[in-house]
Amino acid sequence: MIVVVDYGMGNLGSIAKALEYVGGEVLVTNDPARVAQADKLVLPGMGAFQDGMKHLEERGLVPLLTDLVLNQKKPFLGICLGMQLLAKRGFEWGEYPGLGWIDAEVVRFEVDKIKGLSVPHVGWNDLTLTRSTPLFAGLENGADVYFVHSYHLACREPKLVTATFEYGDTFTAALMQENIFATQFHPEKSQRDGLTMLKNFLSWQPQ
Repeated sequence: MIVVVDYGMGNLGSIAKALEYVGGEVLVTNDPARVAQADKLVLPGMGAFQDGMKHLEERGLVPLLTDLVLNQKKPFLGICLGMQLLAKRGFEWGEYPGLGWIDAEVVRFEVDKIKGLSVPHVGWNDLTLTRSTPLFAGLENGADVYFVHSYHLACREPKLVTATFEYGDTFTAALMQENIFATQFHPEKSQRDGLTMLKNFLSWQPQ
């Protein structure tokens, strides 16, 4: 069973439908008892970093998710805000602690000030695949994916980064750390390439 964690942030219906489309048995819930029964976990989300952490904490999900993912090694996919919350801290309207699973910080794009580009970054961008990962099996360099974000994840461990994108500079698009997968873009909105990634996540099993 794939549990999509409902913590009150983002369009849960889109990711649930996309996972079902590629063959997943999906449950959308914030009930800790049901979350604990998951075979795999998906943390989606759109919105502010501090709100995301607050909502997870209010629902008592932070220690549970940390145990399931870091200790029990259940496969995990973070999407958009769900990726950013993996960082040690975020700087959206202040400084706030994140889940701390990845050595990274979440910072605002400066491309509007430096290069005159629009922020938020909204639309399609090609991926540069930088590292082999099960999530990208069957995909080629240049896969086209959909982004919506004003902040980006600055990873302090380059070896974790599996894909980048260009938007006035080079930024992290995806990463992998053991059983943890994460994407800044929305695979559920990225048509064929995005569905391929979700199908790969469903089929992947830890070695």
